[in-house]
Amino acid sequence: MRTNFDFAPYRRSTVGFDRLFDLLETGMRGEGTEGYPPFDIESEGEDSYRITLAVAGFRPEDIEIVAQRNLLTITGKRAEEKDHTRYLHRGIAARPFERRFQLADFVEVRSADFENGLLSVVLQRVVPEAMKPRKIAIGTAGGEPRLEAPEVREAA
Repeated sequence: MRTNFDFAPYRRSTVGFDRLFDLLETGMRGEGTEGYPPFDIESEGEDSYRITLAVAGFRPEDIEIVAQRNLLTITGKRAEEKDHTRYLHRGIAARPFERRFQLADFVEVRSADFENGLLSVVLQRVVPEAMKPRKIAIGTAGGEPRLEAPEVREAA
């Protein structure tokens, strides 16, 4: 059974989508499928998102969040324990981790909060004014607009 998809025909007929196709191909290969720590991604509005990671056993100072262009990296590493506690069972995962999230263009990290063993990172898509759609006036060959607003004459 074939489990991969060939994006070559789409690559030939599109411009500027290389990064998207690379992400799709990487995701299909199953790289980075480790499930620790578990996380949720929520949509809080049209351009607003929240990533919540369950990081029980970690303190805020054990976690580092780095936002680069189109990449959010969250790393956790606990400091070495000084006490020599003898555990009979240790079920709370405390191993170091690194989670990477690919971000779309113009998505920025707004804030990060830590409460009750959950790390929440708030993201917002901020499209620059120059990238937003704008209406273009249509002119004639002489440079004058073809359509003009009708003049309003005041009643005498």
